[in-house]
Amino acid sequence: MLQACVFCPGVTLYAWLTGTLDPHRSALRGAFAGVLLVIAVNNFLASLKAGAVSTNAPIFRLNFTITAALAVLLLGETLSAGKLAALLCALLAVWLLLAEPAAQRPSWPSIARVLSATIAMGVANFFYKVGLKQGALPETMVAAQAWAFCTLATLVALIGDRGHRVPAFAWRYAPAAAIVLVAGFVLLLHGLLAGRASVLVPVAQLSLVFTALLGALMFGEKLNTRKYAGLVVAGIALILFAVS
Repeated sequence: MLQACVFCPGVTLYAWLTGTLDPHRSALRGAFAGVLLVIAVNNFLASLKAGAVSTNAPIFRLNFTITAALAVLLLGETLSAGKLAALLCALLAVWLLLAEPAAQRPSWPSIARVLSATIAMGVANFFYKVGLKQGALPETMVAAQAWAFCTLATLVALIGDRGHRVPAFAWRYAPAAAIVLVAGFVLLLHGLLAGRASVLVPVAQLSLVFTALLGALMFGEKLNTRKYAGLVVAGIALILFAVS
């Protein structure tokens, strides 16, 4: 909720100041993406209560497989041998990343949550491309997403947390994440405006490697041989997408 309350006015002000705030029907795709993003973020965060970020974050970031598949099936983007190999590598990476020592193995509810988040995020990324193809401006798409996300995130917080009892440490991280996300979303949608979703969305997910490594360095989460292999295979999948 805190992230949304910084993200929403931030991206709206940015779009207004740059003359790119132009709401019309195609921007509704951004609002649909905002609803899916609420589902994705809440399920992902819930999955971390019983699972390791070095495992769940890379799985979540592999949502590009959903986006790529939808782009090929519904938007007519080509499925080359390189893309097919990349999708197979991504699936292998998920299998490798799910492997944990017995003492650290995530619960099935945690796995179900992160997989639900992955599917929702993959579909949301697809809606970005659809809205852009229909004429929406990138900044307007992100703003429409923010309006829907902020409204729903606030309702979820009111119902789930029974009020606005915000821990002090949340103020330190949520606004910073929101500022970075504004830049990330705007840059991604500008890329999608001219490029293929089945290539650019996977390339943008390269951050999964850094997230997993930071989880290991900052929180002491263990990276066994199989998890290292999963990260390497995920990286190979992204490279194959990029050059296909």
